[in-house]
Amino acid sequence: MFKKSAALLLINLLGISLLLQAQTSKRLINNWEFVKEDLGGVWEAVRPVKAGNPEEMPYWQKVSLPHCFNATDAVDPDVNYYQGPGWYRTNIEVANPYTKGRTLLHFEGAGQKTQVYIYTTKVAEHVGGYDEWTADITDAVEKFKQSPLFKGQFKGKVPVIIRCDNSRDLEMIPSSLSDFNVYGGLYRYLNLVYTPQLSADKLFAHATVDAKGALGKLSIKARLFNPDAVKEATFKISVTDPNGKVVADWNKALPTFQGDELLWETSLKSPKLWSPDAPQQYEVKLSITANGETSVMTEKVGFRNFEFVKKGPFMLNGKRLLLRGTHRHEDHAGVAAAMTEEMIVTEMKLMKEMGVNFIRLGHYQQSRIVLDLCDSLGILVWEEIPWCRGGLGGPVYQEQAKRMLTNMIEQHYNHPSVIIWGLGNENDWPGDFTEFDQQKIRTFMKELNDLSHKLDPSRNTAIRRCDFCRDIVDVYSPSIWAGWYRGDYTEYKQVSLDEFNKSDRFLHVEWGGDSHARRHSENPDNALSKIKKGGGADERAGDASLYGGAARVSKDGDWSESYIANLIDWHLKEQETMPWLSGTAYWPFKDFSTPIRPENPVPYVNQKGVIERDFTKKEAFYIFQSYWTTTPMVHIYGHTWPIRWGAEGEEKMVKVYSNCDEAELFVNGKSFGVKKRNSQDFPAAGLRWQVPMGKGKYTFKVVAKKGKITVSDEIVQEYQTDKWGKPAQMTLEKIDEKDGIATLEVKLFDAQKVLCLDAVNLVAFGLVGDGELIKDQGTSTGSSKVQLYNGRALIKVKTNKGKSVVSVQSKGMPTVFLNLN
Repeated sequence: MFKKSAALLLINLLGISLLLQAQTSKRLINNWEFVKEDLGGVWEAVRPVKAGNPEEMPYWQKVSLPHCFNATDAVDPDVNYYQGPGWYRTNIEVANPYTKGRTLLHFEGAGQKTQVYIYTTKVAEHVGGYDEWTADITDAVEKFKQSPLFKGQFKGKVPVIIRCDNSRDLEMIPSSLSDFNVYGGLYRYLNLVYTPQLSADKLFAHATVDAKGALGKLSIKARLFNPDAVKEATFKISVTDPNGKVVADWNKALPTFQGDELLWETSLKSPKLWSPDAPQQYEVKLSITANGETSVMTEKVGFRNFEFVKKGPFMLNGKRLLLRGTHRHEDHAGVAAAMTEEMIVTEMKLMKEMGVNFIRLGHYQQSRIVLDLCDSLGILVWEEIPWCRGGLGGPVYQEQAKRMLTNMIEQHYNHPSVIIWGLGNENDWPGDFTEFDQQKIRTFMKELNDLSHKLDPSRNTAIRRCDFCRDIVDVYSPSIWAGWYRGDYTEYKQVSLDEFNKSDRFLHVEWGGDSHARRHSENPDNALSKIKKGGGADERAGDASLYGGAARVSKDGDWSESYIANLIDWHLKEQETMPWLSGTAYWPFKDFSTPIRPENPVPYVNQKGVIERDFTKKEAFYIFQSYWTTTPMVHIYGHTWPIRWGAEGEEKMVKVYSNCDEAELFVNGKSFGVKKRNSQDFPAAGLRWQVPMGKGKYTFKVVAKKGKITVSDEIVQEYQTDKWGKPAQMTLEKIDEKDGIATLEVKLFDAQKVLCLDAVNLVAFGLVGDGELIKDQGTSTGSSKVQLYNGRALIKVKTNKGKSVVSVQSKGMPTVFLNLN
């Protein structure tokens, strides 16, 4: 099944569990230095520097890993993000405990082209920013230890120098036309690994079970690392069930082997099944003993049976399961791609809290930490390679795509969560090359499809939005953006059915729309009156642009959370009445940075997430919860909407999202009655009240019941009846300070000092003095340039216990200043 030449073993792949064993692996996190530019050569990173010499160039900054070149510049509204080389250096202690053992550097991901040096000796290089790879540094380390520099200048440590480069390159995937940043740096963990003379390189544990769950089968294949070192070894395998009980084992002395070898097959009666509700995992442990030394590799597997029914729904373990999904980019405020394990755990748990049982990892192989969490939390996975937009390159380009597909499948083969290998995204989108040949794209897509099925016949293949290739893959997702890039969201079901009828196996990934966090609207659906209906709901050329073309909500709407709440609500209630639907995935879970959207309300941010880039929940999060979760919850819409507006005595809709059977609304302590939940009663599943409002403050409280369980929620809002005119002036004031962080708020008023609650002006913050603006976070409250939300915007300042002057500017308005002491 899997074949590799011995020549590739020096930069081969390592099994997950070997790297996680404390006695053989160590994350190299601290004591790194970095420079964001190119050097004349590796010598400039290691040359001796005299103490106090001011002429050393360039300037190295201290960093820790993971680290991304573009931690902040990806969302800096005033620059294009950096694409080019950067260098890292550190000195490490190397003390391999194994006789004739191998010493390795294992990269969990580095962007995008990487070269590795021990002192000035290049030991490995890799192209591709998302797959894992390994550099064998054994010989170079031993050679350096013989040098007088080892005990002299480097004081018993070994210099490690790494060059990463994310420069634009048409013959490399992903395309820079993609709607996400092609990041640079050591943005995933780097591990120092010690192995015995002979160890396992990969363990392929294939677990299957029939649809009734009666009989499970497990086959174990292995690939050796450094198999030429010894002639024979003893192999032991044990299988432990989810309760920690050993349920099967095997051992045998065998000659060492090249390539992949089937070691053992066994059966288990009525294994505990893996599912989103009960993600039961078995542990497979492989021990290899040679010359008195033992290496151990463990993998987790799960027994589950899945099927995308032809012209039908998705089945898991013999029962229909509606895939309730979202998407993920590896991107976060302040760090970009360099998310720590703690950040990733927080994000994935938030998805599960929202009710997700499926995720498409867009648009590249993601961290092993993500896949492990999908396994343990119970989230089914579509993972894909970054062949995304731009067309099709030449032999170098195509070889990289095949290599990355191979690596992705081999590295994530054992994860029970994975059900789909994605081969591409929007491959009907030209631009990088003078030639755009649909037939050549079809030919290459067939090659990828065949390769995927050869490497792993047990999973399906899929692509999104390339209609002329829909017949090649197992599962197809067309473009359906009802109510955003085209059409009205009420057309969603019919458009989906039309597309379902065109494909054997249909799965709808990518739907939704942008929302500027904290922006709300009293009339969010106004833009729909401008929209042409009946013309489909696909995104077409130029639809993502804010200029030109036909009317569409993405261009002509208000980008409010209120509108997206209605769009999501409609989609979710319809999905409950589509028995043929396999599932969907909302795009995406979290706002993320992108180089092609500089004029968005938060510049350079795709704002379609249900949470912001710093984990702040938008209102949409709770709408999904109300449809997708069972633990009782209730949420009044408008927690970030401090002031509503309208005429005196006008009735305003108060919406409540809940999965409870019924809810009662109280307004300033007075009951407005009990409503029963009905998912088909749009909006808010019938949990909505018309409340006559007058100028003043309102406290809204809801009490919801599900069986004997009661939950509640409460918000306070002002109601403004004064009408405003043209924006004319701004104010800037400090509204909070805690732990040295001051929160500032700008507001926009008309000439009569009436707050302009529909103002969307772009404002720009500046600062001089001791403090620092907390900016370049890519959030509604963390950008130096941001569109207002309902006539206001927030930003935070790190005061540094000093004096500062903060300014705010907006075109056509007098600049305002605020002294911070």
